[in-house]
Amino acid sequence: MIAFIDAHRGLYGVEPICRQLPIAPSTCHAHVAARRDPSKRSARTKRDETLRPEIARVYAENFGVYGARKVWRQLRREGFEVARCTVERLMRAMGLQGAVRGKTVRTTVPDPAQPCPRDKVNRVFSAPAPNRLWVSDFSYVATWRGFVYVAFVIDAYARRIVGWRVSSSATAGFVLDAL
Repeated sequence: MIAFIDAHRGLYGVEPICRQLPIAPSTCHAHVAARRDPSKRSARTKRDETLRPEIARVYAENFGVYGARKVWRQLRREGFEVARCTVERLMRAMGLQGAVRGKTVRTTVPDPAQPCPRDKVNRVFSAPAPNRLWVSDFSYVATWRGFVYVAFVIDAYARRIVGWRVSSSATAGFVLDAL
């Protein structure tokens, strides 16, 4: 909003624009004053400006794998009194993210050569009587020994599972076995 007011202040003036927008003229004037004189900025903004380069430095020194918790701990070891939520907020604003452990599971590998199946119920998952509409889906569950795939068939009228199957591999056969 401040950018809009700055762009149109010469034509309309600050107060008439602020009357139309949900912003007080004093807020606009304070923002402009803080932009001109950095000493008038809030304590949080000043603190953020000093912490941003330190966070970027710690992140870069550790090959871009440290997350907010480890960056926060390293800053504390170096003598910076900073809250972890502040480090999280600044890292999010700077677009920094730590490495994530583990492997992503890809459950569906689409074949662009195959046509997409039609939605035969038009996203209306209700039935007038039992055994008129069955809906099927499958998902995966992480276990200590790896991922387990679960397929299930639900009766749309009763909202109950009428068939299910568990498998260690996601093949079309195990989904059909649930029927």
